[in-house]
Amino acid sequence: MSRPVDALIDFLRSEETRGITHVHLDEESRQVLRDLNARSKRPAGAAPAPAAPAARVASERTGISLAAVPAPKPSAATSELRIEGYTPAEQIDSLRRQAETWAPALSLGTLRNTMVFSVGNPEAEIMLVGEAPGYQEERQKEPFVGPAGQKLTDILKAMGLAREQVYISNIVKFRPSMPGQTTNNRPPNDEEMASCLPFIRAEVSVVKPSCIIALGGTAAKGLLNRDDAVAKLRGSWHEFAGVPVRVTYHPSYLLRGTSGNDDKRKVWEDMLAVMELLAMRISEKQRGYFTK
Repeated sequence: MSRPVDALIDFLRSEETRGITHVHLDEESRQVLRDLNARSKRPAGAAPAPAAPAARVASERTGISLAAVPAPKPSAATSELRIEGYTPAEQIDSLRRQAETWAPALSLGTLRNTMVFSVGNPEAEIMLVGEAPGYQEERQKEPFVGPAGQKLTDILKAMGLAREQVYISNIVKFRPSMPGQTTNNRPPNDEEMASCLPFIRAEVSVVKPSCIIALGGTAAKGLLNRDDAVAKLRGSWHEFAGVPVRVTYHPSYLLRGTSGNDDKRKVWEDMLAVMELLAMRISEKQRGYFTK
């Protein structure tokens, strides 16, 4: 389960990306932080200090709270994520149910209402993360379907894997809306990603993957909080919630006319790096892809 401090850090980072450099704390919240600081310095075995009064450091939009102290019940603008169930499959299903009515995302008013959560093995070694559902994903309520999904399936097949063996999710669980929207899509913005990031943290804590593959620049930004292009981020390892992250191009990028074999070769190099990290068997044929 994600730590309260992780949610607080995600919230503060999202505020920073919007240009906010100061967060107001009332006197009650300040006293709570003083008490927490004092507790951290208390010698082992010392008697606990009296409980501090309830306080909350939160955003009306994200509902992220300082959960070390009692918090008010969730309202239309605030929600608290819970992981329920015994098996990973049950726990992922509990997250899926909560995502249906996740107020921090839906209250933004910039996302559509159909929730698309995840697909695949909730105990997979590999977790793939994209940006947000598109037109096809919204229709089928499954991430990475349509042409981009088929391309991803082909990449996995070349690795010797089926979709059912990996876990596939998105940073944002709802399709970003646009005026007069039909089949056209747009990437999620920073606020939309911040509103759904607690789910990704929770999914990682349940699945416990050995490796995360970030598909495209938007997914990389959501996970790593970096604006760098994929070309700069790929080719090396990063980290999210203690898990190694490999950034690569989104499958839809490979489908564009401007993307040639050079970009496909780079994606395959990233997949080989993943296979090597996981000690997967790599044949000479696999190593030889795009070398001629």
